[in-house]
Amino acid sequence: MSWGPWQIALLVLVIVLIFGSKKLPELARALGKAKGEFKKGTAEGEALLKEEEEKSKELERKKSEAEKA
Repeated sequence: MSWGPWQIALLVLVIVLIFGSKKLPELARALGKAKGEFKKGTAEGEALLKEEEEKSKELERKKSEAEKA
């Protein structure tokens, strides 16, 4: 389902009616901060996962070298 201009306009109108025009900037700011925090957390999680994978590979390599010796 694609969003047409009428659906978007109706959605914006409903949001303005629910939150009021004075609260919209505050709401948008909060959503932007939440998005930034989510991206930051995701990047940190991915970096941690990559680090753990590298440690695991290093341990496996040391173990196989010890078995050969």
